[in-house]
Amino acid sequence: MPTNTTVTDLIRHGLQLLLDKRTADWVDLWADEGVLEFPFAPEGWPERLEGKAAIGDYMRHYPDHIDLRDFPEIRIHQTTDPETAVVEMKAEGRLVKTDAPFSMSYIMVLTARDGSLIAGRDYWNPLGVQQPGADFVGSAGR
Repeated sequence: MPTNTTVTDLIRHGLQLLLDKRTADWVDLWADEGVLEFPFAPEGWPERLEGKAAIGDYMRHYPDHIDLRDFPEIRIHQTTDPETAVVEMKAEGRLVKTDAPFSMSYIMVLTARDGSLIAGRDYWNPLGVQQPGADFVGSAGR
């Protein structure tokens, strides 16, 4: 993305890439040294991913397990730091394995610099991955 791309632009573009099942392109929005954290990660799930390669490994199997279809609620709040935004959103879709409905609420804090995401904290609800077929990192039941 151009270096003058705002964090809000990256967020909106990234959500559309996820809906379009373009996971690799979503990963490419991250800087090589980007860090993605999951403060509420359940046991067996990563709490911190360091670097674009780790983020890519984490997301690689997401579309094989979750058929993301919509973000019916998106609220982006700009912070006093122009490179950082807080996103409140809801994702909906189907679990590929069971065809059960998937619904997850998120709050994310994202920071971008020079047209790439450099930091993120994803406060997703770990209860959502307790459904059969939702565990896209292969950690459930360990």
